[in-house]
Amino acid sequence: MFEAITDEEQRGQVGIGTLIVFIAMVLVAAIAAGVLINTAGFLQTQAEATGEESTSQVSDRLQVVSTSGTVNDTNQKIEKLTFIVATSPGSGAVDLNQTTVEFVGEGGQDRFEVQSSNISDIIGTSGDVLTDNSDRKELEFTISDLEYNGANLDEDERVTVTFTTASGASTVKEIRVPTTITTEDSSVRL
Repeated sequence: MFEAITDEEQRGQVGIGTLIVFIAMVLVAAIAAGVLINTAGFLQTQAEATGEESTSQVSDRLQVVSTSGTVNDTNQKIEKLTFIVATSPGSGAVDLNQTTVEFVGEGGQDRFEVQSSNISDIIGTSGDVLTDNSDRKELEFTISDLEYNGANLDEDERVTVTFTTASGASTVKEIRVPTTITTEDSSVRL
């Protein structure tokens, strides 16, 4: 059944051939394992970056705490809009100078970035960055300064204001001017 190899030289050649095949298989397996580990590391890094970006787009938003309008004495129209803003729960720091505001309504549409001149400190850190959920900043916009028909807001007018942070998270605030503004009103809640 088994043949005995009597020639010593043939016996050594079979062993070396087997050893070469074994080493080649180990090298191929090592290279394949290296490629798999490298690919897994790359995919893990990419997944972490995607997860962080997605989380920022969802959570790094502004929360509008209150909205009011300053009434023009002569024509009883809203001439300034004031928003008190904070970060939403779970949000990271939000730089208001990198926040875009969009006004859309009956008077047209305007999109612009918040400027330091629009920001006032209320509670929290000084500067233009909201770092904590307890920080509050006041954003004030004069309607005539906008490319929003250059006019003040009339009674019963509706405007949609969208705040978009640097991470891409958006907050939409629907504003509806009261149907009646009297001469006694200097400011109205919107």
